[in-house]
Amino acid sequence: MHLSLWPAHRRITSVQLLAQLGTDKGLSLDQCLGGTGLSVLTLADPQQEILASQELQVIANLLQALPQQTTLALEAGQRYQLAHYGIWGYALLSSSSLREALELGLRYLDLTFAFSRIELRTDGERAFLELDALAVPEAVRDFVLLRDCAAIALIQQELTGQPSPFTAVELCLPRPGADELKRYRQTLGCEPRFGGPHNRIELSSRLLDLPLAGGNAATVQLCEAQCRQLLQRHRARAGLAAKVRELLLSQPGRLLGMPQLAERLHMSERTLRRRLAAEQISFRQLLDESRQALAEELLAVEGLPLETVAQRLGYGELSNFIHAFKRWKGMPPRRYRQQRDAG
Repeated sequence: MHLSLWPAHRRITSVQLLAQLGTDKGLSLDQCLGGTGLSVLTLADPQQEILASQELQVIANLLQALPQQTTLALEAGQRYQLAHYGIWGYALLSSSSLREALELGLRYLDLTFAFSRIELRTDGERAFLELDALAVPEAVRDFVLLRDCAAIALIQQELTGQPSPFTAVELCLPRPGADELKRYRQTLGCEPRFGGPHNRIELSSRLLDLPLAGGNAATVQLCEAQCRQLLQRHRARAGLAAKVRELLLSQPGRLLGMPQLAERLHMSERTLRRRLAAEQISFRQLLDESRQALAEELLAVEGLPLETVAQRLGYGELSNFIHAFKRWKGMPPRRYRQQRDAG
């Protein structure tokens, strides 16, 4: 299975988790966000999208400020619960088996926060997840690799209810000290083999095809359809719309207007509007779509309570979510869901 590099844009959730890790370790938010162009106000917006390079800068900031924290990446990965992944996480939770969840998850890997490229390989009855982080800048590569391994471990624990979902782990990294090894065992459920030629996780064949408690064929089909649509929208932003979004995200808290955007893109406003229209997107849509996207996806999941949708969108009160959704769609979310189901 060939997988391209990660998308340039991603949800801000991962940076929120990393910043929380930093503040838990005694850093200020300014230290965590330094050099990213992100503000505290932006960080508080759960619907904001950021550049992948901004998240990598946050990781670099943590490593520079906390050099003594040698297992920081493992601690970070243990914070990436399935609930943080939106519709992708619900799709995995609805899968019939761990094998189905893995295959589905990797098909839509670009909807996650992983920077490693991950492939599922089989050798007879043995199954492996191989991780490749060579495209990641060297200064943050080891952190990314270990964070992604720890996140995979947590996901499989949530799916299977088993504390040790891996049979073995191989890492290209040098062998750490005794104190660090204890944290590796706690996080990954086994002691990795270090200094090898691969970064790979051997999966428990016993667990791969056992039924998952939340398996629901109808729900997983609906969730996968939503993942497919979301991935298509992400990939469709490879032209001018992607450049516009990047400029909009470059100065959080001070959104550029159409005149400023046109000037930076060295074209007239009329040309900018025409070229965006040719990509079947408008400037207003680019401003607002990220706030709507996850709400629409979650409302498509049958039986998911509105209170849960509101919580996943970061609203402390259901009434605040309803007010925002009515602004987006002209109707409350319950009516939107009813009309969707009827259609």
